[in-house]
Amino acid sequence: MKLWFFYFFAFFAIILIRYFLIAGGTYWLFYSFFGGFFGKQYSDFQSPNRDLIKNDIELSIISTFVFSVCTALVMYIHDSGATRLYSSIDDYGLFYLVISFLGVIFLQDTCFYFFHRVFHHPKLFRWLHRGHHRSNYPTPWTSFALDFFEALIQGLFLIAVVFIIPVHFIVLGLLLTTMTIWAVVNHLGFELFPAFPNHWLGKWLISATYHSIHHRNYQIHYGLYFTFWDRLLGTNDFNDEHQ
Repeated sequence: MKLWFFYFFAFFAIILIRYFLIAGGTYWLFYSFFGGFFGKQYSDFQSPNRDLIKNDIELSIISTFVFSVCTALVMYIHDSGATRLYSSIDDYGLFYLVISFLGVIFLQDTCFYFFHRVFHHPKLFRWLHRGHHRSNYPTPWTSFALDFFEALIQGLFLIAVVFIIPVHFIVLGLLLTTMTIWAVVNHLGFELFPAFPNHWLGKWLISATYHSIHHRNYQIHYGLYFTFWDRLLGTNDFNDEHQ
């Protein structure tokens, strides 16, 4: 049990420091250093609200706690050989390494889409997702601001993955890195490359503009990485409004 506590405190510190460095650094760069220059190019841009940023940071600390518990649990159990995490590429080969990463990304995007729609059910929204949506105009601080139960569900997803699918530690690291970068970029509150969402590739990827619309209109844009499920199930409204 001492080992679990060691893992917990280590991951709590790592995840929290990473949040302040990446989310805080991105916020400082675009909202302080550049003075919100990029966002001010948009007519609907609003300056950040300090109270909402404080709320986002508080929620981020809660989600850090949850993810630390889940990660510590995975590592603690892994030490007994019960997970499907592996460290030698030769076990499954390089091709599987790439395919497993893409497969987990698609699986996560799929699960997130349907969970996200459930989070917005009127009877569940208050408990699962309201805190994240207090920021109608998100900033990088919002990227990790998850309500307790939403963070728990996402953490349990990652636990399930490493118990069901053989995943290399490199893939796990890439997955966590992708999640972090994607979340920060999509919560910038503005588009760094305004033309990209209308590019043939950009139409299939969640962008800052795409996700910002969701923060103000709860009935559309539920995807995490891709617009595939939104397009297939009729919850995409981006092209109609912005082309």
